Amino acid sequence: MATVIGMATPNSALQAARLSLQMSQDDLARAIRTAGERIGRPNSANKRLIQRWEAGTVTAPHPAYARALEAVTGLPVAALGFTVPQARVADDGHGGHDLEDSPTGIPTGSGATAPRTAPATSYAGIWLSRYEFFSSGRGESFTGGHFVVLVQHGNVLTGRSLPNASLNPESPLTLDLTVDGSVVTGTWTEQTASDGYYRGARYHGALQLLVEPTGRRMAGKWVGFGKEMDVNTGPWELIFQDASTTKAVIDSYSQPPEM
Repeated sequence: MATVIGMATPNSALQAARLSLQMSQDDLARAIRTAGERIGRPNSANKRLIQRWEAGTVTAPHPAYARALEAVTGLPVAALGFTVPQARVADDGHGGHDLEDSPTGIPTGSGATAPRTAPATSYAGIWLSRYEFFSSGRGESFTGGHFVVLVQHGNVLTGRSLPNASLNPESPLTLDLTVDGSVVTGTWTEQTASDGYYRGARYHGALQLLVEPTGRRMAGKWVGFGKEMDVNTGPWELIFQDASTTKAVIDSYSQPPEM
């Protein structure tokens, strides 16, 4: 039997991915239905289901939904904030269904989650992400930049770059951060362009930032691995742009930043 979560943790990863795709909840539901038809596994996704996913009351989509969701976002469901349960669960009357057999299954996860305390400052909105790195192959330093949308739930920040909003085309950036006072710590992942200098390599590492008293700039350092498996580091900053995440605002930032 699926367990009903007493205090659900919102799925900020999915919300950030949806916003980065410039989709409303209705848009995403329609795209999932269309993808299901295309891959031969029809589904009945609707706005209410997307709301339940983003609210965290459903923590694992039925496989038919999962495949369509991955097709729409280009990301595995595990990277979209979902758990990937191994065991089958039966319908418990609260939205949980058998993972294998139900064509409309929307299982809930198990275990209660402790509530998070939100920082006094809200960091949700559009930010300019900018970092510097040294290219050993080219013998010089470069600057990477993206406009990212940050989604905040409690002290957790999830960021995803907006479409067409990076200095290097087709290099989506994902941030998973935790706020502790004026300290922001977490991880970053960037997928480079397949036709670019790094030939589609996927880079990831750690990130530690300090929030300025204004709450509108975070600055610190990144650390990650190079092509020779050496550990590299460099400066990274996030600069606040806009608190709104409406489609019109996201559209206006869906372009390479001026550095």
